[in-house]
Amino acid sequence: MSLLSGILEQLINGLRTGSIYALIALGYTMVYGIAKMINFAHGDVIMVGAYSLYVTIGQLELNPVLGVLITIAVCSVLGVTIEKVAYKPLRKAPPLSVLITAIGMSFLLQNLALLIFKATPIPFGSIIKMPSISIGSINISGITIVTLIVTTISMVGLTFFINKTKTGRAMRAVSEDKGAAELMGINVNRTISQTFAIGSALAAVAGILFISQYETLLPTLGALPGIKAFVAAVLGGIGSVPGAMLGGIILGIIESLSKAYISTQLADAIVFGVLVIVLLVKPSGLLGKKKTEKV
Repeated sequence: MSLLSGILEQLINGLRTGSIYALIALGYTMVYGIAKMINFAHGDVIMVGAYSLYVTIGQLELNPVLGVLITIAVCSVLGVTIEKVAYKPLRKAPPLSVLITAIGMSFLLQNLALLIFKATPIPFGSIIKMPSISIGSINISGITIVTLIVTTISMVGLTFFINKTKTGRAMRAVSEDKGAAELMGINVNRTISQTFAIGSALAAVAGILFISQYETLLPTLGALPGIKAFVAAVLGGIGSVPGAMLGGIILGIIESLSKAYISTQLADAIVFGVLVIVLLVKPSGLLGKKKTEKV
């Protein structure tokens, strides 16, 4: 394989991984944009989605399409439940209290999974059976093709939803000014719950794609992708939907090229190093907007 073919293949792999990071990062950035909090339990929703898929398809032997729909529904309900139980009572609490609660919720979900499914890794074959295709000397796996198609549709659909629907406009209004939005008749609590539901649904899709790629279940499988997706959201500009997409893609490509041509052990360090450099140059992220605080 020529150097150019190798680079192109790694770029495609990076797009696949980066698309998954982007889907997860969208949940972070939507919740931060509207509720002004970082939901560190978001990464573990991916894990719940992966185990839900395993139970519905691997244990109950349901139709894969039905299993996927149930998984998305379970994660959406979980996201709304977490918001109602853990975050809503802290709506006016100091940011540090909310942050500690989010980390606590993350550990709670991991330990519940550990109690139910134990620590032994569970092998689970991919539900994506699409054959790979070859373009010249470049081989593109079926999982890569499906991942790129699904994430593109999800991102286009989310962009349309936010910009063109009544609920999307309500989300943007709450993001700009909660008080003014409430005076205009917008139900702020319901809008925040809807945001958690959508973000968790996207995390479920990411979890399905992630487990189809790695084919092993662990209670901690969502921890590292969740952190990397948070890095992607910050890199693109926390609170910016296009920024989350861009940050995820860039992160995936950097990680893939680093693993292939530098070192698999240093790949994560390189990813976080790029984040530090970007934030030193542009603290608000690539597409983030600098906001001035009124005193």
